[in-house]
Amino acid sequence: MRVTVCQIANEAEALAAAWAGLCEHLAGSGSDLVVLPEMPFAPWLAASPEVDRQQWSAAVAAHRGWCERLAELGVATVLGSRPVERPEPRNRAFAWNATDGLVDLHDKAYLPDEAGFWEATWYQRGRPEYELTTVATRVGESARVGVLLCTEMWFLEHARAYGRAGAHIVAVPRATPGSTLDKWIAGGRTAAVVSGAYCLSAAPYNAPGRGADLGGGAWVIDPEGEVLALTTPEEPFATCEIDLARAVAAKASYPRYVPEAEA
Repeated sequence: MRVTVCQIANEAEALAAAWAGLCEHLAGSGSDLVVLPEMPFAPWLAASPEVDRQQWSAAVAAHRGWCERLAELGVATVLGSRPVERPEPRNRAFAWNATDGLVDLHDKAYLPDEAGFWEATWYQRGRPEYELTTVATRVGESARVGVLLCTEMWFLEHARAYGRAGAHIVAVPRATPGSTLDKWIAGGRTAAVVSGAYCLSAAPYNAPGRGADLGGGAWVIDPEGEVLALTTPEEPFATCEIDLARAVAAKASYPRYVPEAEA
């Protein structure tokens, strides 16, 4: 299976060029699946502690419009998240494919609330309900994928549960500052190891001093924690071939085979 991760511009005026670049990259990649950043199609509202519901509604509308263009990427599956207004403002994970369109997964359940990331101030947390979704490849195979939205990755019991359920991939759409990238990569490597799955993450990027502090750094990490690809401002897209059989075999090796402790 071929998978693509990306860091794309968060500034509205730069988004169209970033999208065109991603489409161009994918045209020759043979990719089956793309992971997009967390809420990528509007400026990062949680940078400010001042909630503006009109801005939130505008972000919802922007994501609705861009999600109607996901077919332009030319891949079987797209994973990401988007803001929603009903039943209340939330950050909702989704999977898209050409047959079913946009399929809702879960609402982000673990919300930070600090400078630059006032998420619990801007929207409501969802229930911690994590289920695998099945995605198709170009050659007619299928992969089992679990999604963790940014901060959810640090609650490793969910990555472990995905692994026990047979996940091939744990996808982590996120929005994070550049100064913390090493810490996030360490978390992604750990999520891959404890789940015995490939960890794929994508994140928005703003050049220093322009817009919210969003540092990019998308990755592909194998089930043993090896970083196979990491994006940069100069190379914002990365496509890798992954071996689903490796994720299956990893479940029988350390530390995944160790049984759960009894209460």
